[in-house]
Amino acid sequence: MSIYKKLQEARILLQNTKLNKSGKNKFAGYDYFELSDFLPQIQNICNKVGLCGVVSFTNEMAYLTIYDTEGDSVISFTSPMSSAALKGCHDVQNLGAVQTYLRRYLWTNAFEIV
Repeated sequence: MSIYKKLQEARILLQNTKLNKSGKNKFAGYDYFELSDFLPQIQNICNKVGLCGVVSFTNEMAYLTIYDTEGDSVISFTSPMSSAALKGCHDVQNLGAVQTYLRRYLWTNAFEIV
């Protein structure tokens, strides 16, 4: 099975999973998915269909590379790096916030989470 077929199968399996939004933006009044709301399900599904996702960062870009664990194929999703300026946080905490946000957005993009 091609990596694209595996990814599509994984997307459908995730789509058929009940996901709950645990994140709450009190200022703007909306709920959102946190990584913990979907990443464990994605990891189980990827393991089942033969995919493995790896997130990495450079100063300019964030990458989610999805590998076919049964072959040499890869699919890559990218996003430009950004910055955060959370109140009362140190630089490394802001870096962690950026990485967490970008990880969430990369997985959301790859798995078509709406």
